[in-house]
Amino acid sequence: MVPQASLTSFFNPRAIAVVGASKTEGKIGHSVVKNAIDSGFKGGIYPINPKETEIMGLKCYPSVSDIPGPVDLVAMVIPAPAILPVAEECGRKGVKNLVTITAGFKEIGKEGLERERKLLDICHRYGMRMLGPNCLGMMDTHTPLNVSFAPGMALKGGIAFVSQSGALQAAILDWSFRNGLGFSRFVSLGNKADLSEVDFIADAGDDPNTKVILVYIEGVTDGRRFLSVAREASRKKPVIILKSGTSQAGAQAASSHTGALAGSDLAYDTAFKQAGVLRARSMEELFGLAVAFTNQPTPKGDRVAIVTNSGGPGIIAADAVEANGLAMARFQKETVDALRNGLPPECALYNPVDLIGSADGARYKFALDLVADDPATENLLVLLTPPDQAEPMKTAEAVVDIHRRHPDVTVFASFMGGERVAGAMDYMFKNGVSVYDFPEPAIQSIKGMVRYGKMRQLAAVGRPERIEDVDKKLVANVFEKVRDDHRRVLLGSEAARVVRAYGIPSAPAVLARDPEEAAQAADSFGYPVVLKVASPKILHKTDVGGVKVGLKTPEEVQKAFVEILDNIHRFLPGHVIHGVEVYKMMPQGTELIIGLSRDLQFGHLLMFGLGGIYVNLLKDVSFRLVEGLTRNEIEAMISETKAYTLLRGFRGAKPADVGAIVDALARVAQLARDFPEITDIDINPLFAYEKGEQPEGITALDVKITIS
Repeated sequence: MVPQASLTSFFNPRAIAVVGASKTEGKIGHSVVKNAIDSGFKGGIYPINPKETEIMGLKCYPSVSDIPGPVDLVAMVIPAPAILPVAEECGRKGVKNLVTITAGFKEIGKEGLERERKLLDICHRYGMRMLGPNCLGMMDTHTPLNVSFAPGMALKGGIAFVSQSGALQAAILDWSFRNGLGFSRFVSLGNKADLSEVDFIADAGDDPNTKVILVYIEGVTDGRRFLSVAREASRKKPVIILKSGTSQAGAQAASSHTGALAGSDLAYDTAFKQAGVLRARSMEELFGLAVAFTNQPTPKGDRVAIVTNSGGPGIIAADAVEANGLAMARFQKETVDALRNGLPPECALYNPVDLIGSADGARYKFALDLVADDPATENLLVLLTPPDQAEPMKTAEAVVDIHRRHPDVTVFASFMGGERVAGAMDYMFKNGVSVYDFPEPAIQSIKGMVRYGKMRQLAAVGRPERIEDVDKKLVANVFEKVRDDHRRVLLGSEAARVVRAYGIPSAPAVLARDPEEAAQAADSFGYPVVLKVASPKILHKTDVGGVKVGLKTPEEVQKAFVEILDNIHRFLPGHVIHGVEVYKMMPQGTELIIGLSRDLQFGHLLMFGLGGIYVNLLKDVSFRLVEGLTRNEIEAMISETKAYTLLRGFRGAKPADVGAIVDALARVAQLARDFPEITDIDINPLFAYEKGEQPEGITALDVKITIS
């Protein structure tokens, strides 16, 4: 295969050709040529149509081969059945990039899928990169170049917008003209046969004209590559993704707690979090964040100061700050005293600072200067309602002045109203202040920016955790034996051996075939012991009398063995039983769960949370992807749960050995990396003990493992 060309020639080609160019207004071939001309593209533009000699003042050629010089990019808008020979011709010509706008490929079914596969084969053979097929096209406002049939050229700006939906993109483009929002690149992905969101995220990460990367997708094709590329790009600039399709329909059906709690959408959430990507839940949030990141610095922290001329909006904003997990800034005494000396006595001096309805531009300027200078102010939100005394434009000028003089403070504004505040809002927007119609979306954007800052800090610390003191050979032998037995689910004693081989302490367990063997095992462990029926297909053993606990003598063990088998034969006749497993009863600790499930896109998901019988009810769990997992991320996933409050020592209790829990999670992750055939692991409960006490650390009591 010929090496593939970089995207430099895609966004900045020397010359382009449009196959299917047309003189007829309303045809896509006409729109693409017209857009290319109107964009101000400095290179050659070659219309291709064997029936024409000239289109829109440009010489028309019968084929790509007839163009006299090199062509870096060819847009194809001819019927789908004619695409393959033209693509072959482009390859022979030395074309580096194709923009296949034409529909009629995999989106129409089997015939289209085969045509798309052949088109991709041609691209690979000649080393061409391809956008589409079935797409709107693309723009680069800084080249400038517009190779699309969109209604006009995007305004110049710093947002790279990549979308899987061309119709959505056309609507956003029209909306952006009205709102004065500028883009660096505008890319419609279409079917993603070759170039995908991952390629454009990587390229935009290195593009000096792009400040923030926006993506709308319905799914990711290569999850592991996405993780790697998005993680690298987000270290350079914000990556914000709106992913549609948030139902659990794609979740794998699994018998484990982890599989039940994890779903396809949760895997995306986890992947975005680990890659440092912000996930927007609506178009409003997507572009609200885009505007904020285009104009504002990454916040130093989560403290928000609010200045308003009305108590109601100030309270609404303060409630939103708390609801979004942000903090209200607490001003220094000097700031409060200065506000008191310069404001009417009716004004509220603490955060929110309420300047009351009589506030004019001068009062706003006085208060904003003091609040922005206070070290506690990391994010500033200015609210205004328009009573007669209000001076929206003079207030807007004061806000812009603060934004310019405090480049390390994020500055947001919400001037609520209509015509009276429209000019002031436009003025602030054009001068780099993030403006919103109401306070809540502004707080949402602050939350997103703060989250990005924290994620970037976390991503910059630590390397992927790697555990070496493990016995891979023992685990491989256990798995081989299970497969030879035509099973996918390990017995409890087998699963316990596997986790012990990876350095995770577990309760001693032995598979017994008869009552005497069970009593001998119990004698070797020491009493008390637990007996459990060994049958992978019985998920809830207690419900069918398959578990006996607190057995203290050999006679009790033998009697319990017989009772368990009788219960299973009575309630579940015909079930395959491998015997009865004997476990040593361990001292009570804090009940936790460690789980693992395999996602089709992103690989293994690691889970941690409160364990025991309430895990599915309380759902106090957090997730991380095993791929690229660092120790810092493991510590973060523990701290996200309510279980962490117990582990630190609740109401006078001694703290648990959190370090041992971190180590256990790292070891389960390593087990998954070493043995990708593992589909599910449930360690529930995992007992965590108080630090410095006996027993110490952790113990896995019940381990379930499923392999493919």
